[in-house]
Amino acid sequence: MTIFTQPRAGFYKPLAILALLLLTGCTSQWTFPPMAVPLQPTLQQEVHLARIDQLLARDDLSDDARAQLHYERGLMHDSLGMRDLARLDFNQSLSLKPDQPDVFNILGVYFTQNGHYDAAYEAFDSTLELDNSHSYAARNRGIALYYGGRYRLAHQDLLHHYQEDSDDPYRLIWLYLVERDWKGETKAQQALATRKANAETAGWGWQLVDMYLGELSERELLEQLASQGEDNERLAERLCEAYFYLAKRYQFQGDKDRAVALYKLAMSGNVYEFVEHRYALLELNRLAYRRP
Repeated sequence: MTIFTQPRAGFYKPLAILALLLLTGCTSQWTFPPMAVPLQPTLQQEVHLARIDQLLARDDLSDDARAQLHYERGLMHDSLGMRDLARLDFNQSLSLKPDQPDVFNILGVYFTQNGHYDAAYEAFDSTLELDNSHSYAARNRGIALYYGGRYRLAHQDLLHHYQEDSDDPYRLIWLYLVERDWKGETKAQQALATRKANAETAGWGWQLVDMYLGELSERELLEQLASQGEDNERLAERLCEAYFYLAKRYQFQGDKDRAVALYKLAMSGNVYEFVEHRYALLELNRLAYRRP
């Protein structure tokens, strides 16, 4: 699931290479989990970066044009996992043109990843002041509030985001995660089941909802993913999501060791633009600080 309204595009799709999935007994342990070939930079991306560098070297650009180029290069750096360079570009873009809601939105995500929650709230507030219809800023602010432990406010943002599209499984999932930590497992499960019953449930993401509802086992989820590995990019994206949300479940159950392993697996495909990849690292850092 991306932080933008459009899906990621432009990545080369090599054939998937899956490790052998071996699950044993009722404990759903594996010897080798399903894996995708980690996504790699493409020639097109490298050429695009070089072209932007050439354009930025010109001295006849307007501030608006230069701001747009810095923003585009920042997005490219971000998609390749070069987030320090991306942040420099985004900040430079804002210095040239300060009224850019999309730039504030992604900077808010960066602040959240780094645990700077007050700065994240301010960035998302700036996005919504500039564009009050920017629903993904509300979603991202809700996630930041969730990680900041402000569950009531997080719930308000994520409930509003869910109501805009009640057929999106990821909106249900993040609302469920907040309600689980805030109101407890029983109430969160009941609300998730009710929302699912009122939704159109076509598409991959609903398997994750079924996993949280206990209607699909971990073994069945991973086996289904392993059997859908014809497109490596899609496989990498789905594994990123599956491992992240499985890790969240184990973390809630108090199994930190398994949660840590799954968060690392969520990051292994290099799906840098997905929120699940972004927040897997945040979760790992939080777990490291909580260890005795």
